[in-house]
Amino acid sequence: MQTVPVSLRSNPYEIVISSGIFDQFGDYFLKWTKGAKNAIVVTDTNVEPLYGLKIAEILADAGVNNDLCVVEAGEESKCVDVAAMLWERLIECGADRKTVVVAVGGGVVGDLAGFVAATLNRGLPFIQVPTTLLAQVDSSVGGKTGINIPQGKNLVGAFWQPKGVLMDTQTLRTLDDRQYRAGLAEVVKYGVILDANFFNFLEQNVQKIRARDEAVLAKIIARCCELKAQIVLEDERETSGRRAVLNYGHTFGHVVEKLGGYGVYLHGEAVGIGMSFAARLACWLEPENLKLERLAQRQDALLTALKIPTKAPEFNRDAILNTMMHDKKTVNGTIRFVLPNRLGECEMKKISNIESFI
Repeated sequence: MQTVPVSLRSNPYEIVISSGIFDQFGDYFLKWTKGAKNAIVVTDTNVEPLYGLKIAEILADAGVNNDLCVVEAGEESKCVDVAAMLWERLIECGADRKTVVVAVGGGVVGDLAGFVAATLNRGLPFIQVPTTLLAQVDSSVGGKTGINIPQGKNLVGAFWQPKGVLMDTQTLRTLDDRQYRAGLAEVVKYGVILDANFFNFLEQNVQKIRARDEAVLAKIIARCCELKAQIVLEDERETSGRRAVLNYGHTFGHVVEKLGGYGVYLHGEAVGIGMSFAARLACWLEPENLKLERLAQRQDALLTALKIPTKAPEFNRDAILNTMMHDKKTVNGTIRFVLPNRLGECEMKKISNIESFI
C-alpha cells in the first residue's frame, strides 16, 4: 500500500493506492467523512456491474445508507443535461449537505459527479474511487471538476477537493486496451513536464507497461500522484500559473476532442496528439534548438511505443483557431500554450502567430 498526502491547508486529504483494497473502502469512507451515514454512489453503465454495485454493497455493510446513480458511459454524459438529471436524482434521494457523493469510474464520472457535488446545496462532501488509469494518475487528483458545453471542453466547472481518493490497481485488469493506452498519455505527460528521470524510467520499461506489470504500474501511479499533488499545493486554483503546466498537450487536445466529436477520441488519445503538436510548435518557435528537437523525437517515440496516437485528422483551420480561442488559457485574445523548455521542464508561452504554424 502507498499513501500520497495532499496537504492543502483548507482541506488536506490522502490518496491511497493498493491492490485489492476495495474491501476496506467502508473503513476509509467512515474515516474520511467522520462517520457520515448517507451516500450517493455515481457510476456509469460500464463500471456499475464491475465495481459500482460492489462499492454500494461495501458501504451498506459499513452501515452507510446509499443510493446508486448510473449514467451512460462515455464523454457525451459530461454535459448539462446529465448534470441536471443527477441534481434532480440526488434531491429525490433526500441528499442534504452531509450526504457524501462517491464517484466510481473514470475521468468522466469523476468530473461529472464532482461538479454535481460542488454545486448542489453549495457543496456536498465528495470521494473519488477512480477505476481507469487516466483517472488514477490525473483527473481524480487535485479537485478540478467540470462538464462540457458546445463551445468547448470543461468550460463549466468548479474546484472542489475530495475528502479522499482510493485507488485499487486491480481495476486496471478489466480496463480495455484503448482506455489503458489513453491513460498512458497522461503518464508520459508527467515525465515531459516535471521529471526527466521518470520519463527515462518509462522508456526503460515499455514492455512491462504494455504488459500491465502491477509492480511497475503501482510505481507509476504513485509518482504521478506525487507530482500532481506537489503542483496542486503550489497553485490549487491555477492563479499563479504554476498549475497550468499540467495542461501540456491539452490546448490542441481539446481541439481534437471537440472537432472530432466528443467521444470519438478518448481524452488521453487527444492529449497524446496535443503533446506531439506542442512539441513541434516549440521546435518551430526555436528552430536552432537541437535539444527541443531531440525531446520531440523521444516523446513521439515513447508515445508510439505505447501505441498512443500522435497525429490528428485534417481539421478546418478556422475551426481550430476558433476552438483554441475558447481555451481557458487564452487571455485577451492571445492563445497561450504550455511548451517544453527541456525534458522535465515546461512553461506557459503566449503565441501571437499560431495561425502561421497550423
